[in-house]
Amino acid sequence: MYRGMLVPLDGSELAEVVFPYAKELAGRLDLEVVLLHVASPAVRAFVPMHRAYIQQAAEVIRRQARKVQERTGIQPGGKPVEARGELVVGYPAEEILRYADENAVDLILMATHGRSGLRRWVMGSVADKVLRASKTPVWLIRAGTPEETPYDQWPSITILVPLDGSELAESVLPHVEALAKQRGTEPVEVVLLRVCEPLAMPSYYIPELPDTPLNWGEYMQQETAKCKRVAKEYLAGVEKRLKDIGISVRSEVLVGKTADELAEYANNNPLNLIVMATHGRAGLSRWVYGSVAEYVLLGVSSPVFLVRTQQSDSAANKEE
Repeated sequence: MYRGMLVPLDGSELAEVVFPYAKELAGRLDLEVVLLHVASPAVRAFVPMHRAYIQQAAEVIRRQARKVQERTGIQPGGKPVEARGELVVGYPAEEILRYADENAVDLILMATHGRSGLRRWVMGSVADKVLRASKTPVWLIRAGTPEETPYDQWPSITILVPLDGSELAESVLPHVEALAKQRGTEPVEVVLLRVCEPLAMPSYYIPELPDTPLNWGEYMQQETAKCKRVAKEYLAGVEKRLKDIGISVRSEVLVGKTADELAEYANNNPLNLIVMATHGRAGLSRWVYGSVAEYVLLGVSSPVFLVRTQQSDSAANKEE
């Protein structure tokens, strides 16, 4: 499913938080890795130094990915991972997107900065711009959280997959399968999660009107119970599909505001990755769950894997 991975670096140690992920993914999935450094036109005189940095980083990933292959028994003594550094001059977001579009890139691996989520990135607003425009799945790693266990040291993996019942949300499932199976015989558990949002009493609520519930509290409880029942049945079907292909999976149904419940669940449970779908041309401004994914990005420290749906791209083409 994945052949090439693009890893933008800006020369900072914070950006290099992606190294453990890059070497593991490259070694386990036999990916060609391109480490991309975008030099500003204002610093052309330092291009040789930047080029030496990115080439050295590629050598580090190549050597570490080889060790992953040997440790996991993937291609022992066989073809090593291909990793190379690329340097271009321009503006980072534009060059990252251009490179991803013009080359065989199936995944972009990037770092975020600190606890402020999208508002502060290692490369300023670069990752924000990439997220809004990228047609390629983007794996975001939050830097500056030393309490997080590096990817290469995870004894097991738990992947959280929020679903809302739509085909768009389910478009992430092939990616979930690929990411789960790349761990080989190591423990991987997928958690499917759906949130039932309680009904809000409308401002025009008048019990005396025909077809209006006389007791809104009881009506809301009935609707919530119905939502939970439907959600469990739906998730059971998705569970079966994943179990049939050998993936360990369980489901959770929560009640509350979707964004709040997702963030709280992610922060209060041991998770290694959240996999979500994006929706529509506007990137973060239109998600499968409205603004939910953006809220999750801002509110959790777990890595987040974002997949833009093919259906949304088709719809965008029809609008042009």
